Amino acid sequence: MAKSHIQLTADKREGSGKGAARATRRDNRIPAVIYGDNKAPVTISLETKPLTNEYLKGHIYTALCDLNVDGAKHLVIARDLQLDPVTDKILHADFLRVTEKTVIRVEVPVHFVGHDNCPALKDGATLTVVNHEIPLMSPANAIPDEITIDISGQSIGHSFKLADIKLPNGVKPAVQDAENFTIATLAAPRAEEVIDTAAPTAGEVPATEASKPEDAPAAGKDEKKK
Repeated sequence: MAKSHIQLTADKREGSGKGAARATRRDNRIPAVIYGDNKAPVTISLETKPLTNEYLKGHIYTALCDLNVDGAKHLVIARDLQLDPVTDKILHADFLRVTEKTVIRVEVPVHFVGHDNCPALKDGATLTVVNHEIPLMSPANAIPDEITIDISGQSIGHSFKLADIKLPNGVKPAVQDAENFTIATLAAPRAEEVIDTAAPTAGEVPATEASKPEDAPAAGKDEKKK
C-alpha cells in the first residue's frame, strides 16, 4: 500500500487563462490548480524540477501529496498532468483535494510472480500482458502501489481476469464487466514448421539420377572395323 506522501511546495498565483499560464512558465514554474471537496478552486504555481522529479518516478497518480501553499497544507493527489507533445515537459497540473473518506478511480500497475513454478512457461508458453495497469476504485489514503498476480501452477491457455484477482480491502474493480477484463494470458507456443530435409530443394537433382546424353553412342558401335 502507498505509505509515504509526496512533499511539494507551491505559491498562489493571480489570474487564469492561457496568458497567465504562459507567464508562469516563462518564470520556470508550472501553473496548476487545486479543486474538489466542495471548495473553491485555488490557482497555484510550482517549481518545475521537484514536480518533474516526482512525475519521472512513475507514481504521481497513485501517491498522496502534502502540498504546502503559502504555509497552508492541502492533502491532494495529481489527477492530470498536461505534457508538451514534443519535449514532454509538464505544462499544467491538476490536483484533487482528498480526505479519509474520498474514494477515487486509479490505474494501478500489475506485477507477476511465480514464473519458476509455472507449468505453462516450462512447456513453452508466453506470458502475454494485455493490460499493464488495471482500473480500480480505491480509498485515496489506501491506494495500492501495485497488484501482485501469482502465475505459479497455471497451465497453457489460462487467462487472468480482473474479477479473479484478490484485491486489498476496500479496493474494487472500476469496470462493470470485470469477468471479461483480461489482464494477461499464458499463450501457447507457435507451431514449428516441419521441414522435410530429405526432399531436394527446387532446382536440385540427386546425383544418382543425373540424366545421361540420350544420343551418346555405345562404345565401338559406329567404329569401322579395320
